[in-house]
Amino acid sequence: MKTKLFLSVLSLALMLSAFGQKPTLELTFTAIDSAAYVQLDSIKVMNLTQEGDTVLYWPDTVLVLDYQVGITEIHNEGENLQVFQNYPNPVKDETTLTLFLPEEGNVNLVITDILGRQVINTEKVLERGFHSFRFTPGNGKIFFFTAYWKSASSSIKILTAGNVSGLTNSLDYVGSKDTEPEFKSTKDTQDFLFTLGDELLYIGYFDTLQSGKLDTPESSDTHVFQFATNIPCPGTPTVEYEGQVYNTIQICGQCWLKENLNVGTMIQETQQMTDNELIEKYCYNNEEDSCNIYGGLYQWNEMMQYVEAQGAQGICPDGWHVPTDDEWKILEGTVDSQYGIGDNEWNGFDRGFDAGEKLKSTYGWLYNCNGTDTFGFTGLPAGSCYGGSGGFSWISWHAHIWSSSGNNTIGWYRMLAHVFNKIRRDYSSVNGGMSVRCIKD
Repeated sequence: MKTKLFLSVLSLALMLSAFGQKPTLELTFTAIDSAAYVQLDSIKVMNLTQEGDTVLYWPDTVLVLDYQVGITEIHNEGENLQVFQNYPNPVKDETTLTLFLPEEGNVNLVITDILGRQVINTEKVLERGFHSFRFTPGNGKIFFFTAYWKSASSSIKILTAGNVSGLTNSLDYVGSKDTEPEFKSTKDTQDFLFTLGDELLYIGYFDTLQSGKLDTPESSDTHVFQFATNIPCPGTPTVEYEGQVYNTIQICGQCWLKENLNVGTMIQETQQMTDNELIEKYCYNNEEDSCNIYGGLYQWNEMMQYVEAQGAQGICPDGWHVPTDDEWKILEGTVDSQYGIGDNEWNGFDRGFDAGEKLKSTYGWLYNCNGTDTFGFTGLPAGSCYGGSGGFSWISWHAHIWSSSGNNTIGWYRMLAHVFNKIRRDYSSVNGGMSVRCIKD
């Protein structure tokens, strides 16, 4: 009878899944310093589209995201049976499972492997509240833990690290609590909202460093945080482009060109740049030597090659692109000594504590207001111009560097200033002539 009941429940589950299944994405995280493996302290995942975040603490380095397709499942209001995601996940030796029971009753606990075979099936009478169990996995990569109570059930997926110590599966009762256990914010992870198409920000923490990465996940993937700083980008120390050689600089999770872009044919600042299949540039005071020192100044549309797409290649070399506003925010959070990646501080205008100082070059700034260039970015005070109507300004005072975020009217940029240790985020008319830095795809 029990076998028939189990098959009936399984059949019903398969039928329901055809209409309202919850597929999952598994995001796995690891880290390196140049090419050497390093152990992450924690990982923060932020949903920039829907807002909200969740944090994984070592050794938990896998985030399982549910997303809904088909008919939305119905959830009863009030307290329900709930199984929380195990910790740690993936499992090395053993892991803790926690469930909440709304009222006293008989609970059937079932663990199956990836093929649906039961490896554990036990029953226990539990009081109302939170109950913890210790699970030691045997051979296998994926297990499913399901609790059945009355007509309700709740399940989680358990991942193993591959080399688990136990040869047999075991499930031991640890104890109960009146409140949710505090060993991990499992409910925060389960409540993390995600829909296909959402943009996520991953932040890895190692020692005192942070490394950030933007992603719009569509399938399970492994993400590697890079923590190398102030070195040429591993594997790409230089880039040859349009007859010039550019150095590269690795700043944790991002690889940048170390110099402002200098490509194209110089035109007078009184001329507008046009979509004529020729890259055009302004040089400060209409002197080619200024471009050789500081790089060219470009109107936004010319830099973007007349497309409105964040992260477009624009006039950058193949395999590189014009950084987005969000990619600039990651750089700023990486280098600032007080505000980290993902901090709301970076959504304002005059922002941060010393990010500007750390990005400025150690030479060339007015009144010796040089930067520390802590991470090798070497931001130069190239000034700017207003193309079409003429006039250059701010050389040795300011650096104005475009982002690819904007439209054919205004574009977002960053400003470094001679007496300003912060960094300014602002927008300007696309007719402004500003510097361009390229970031690796």
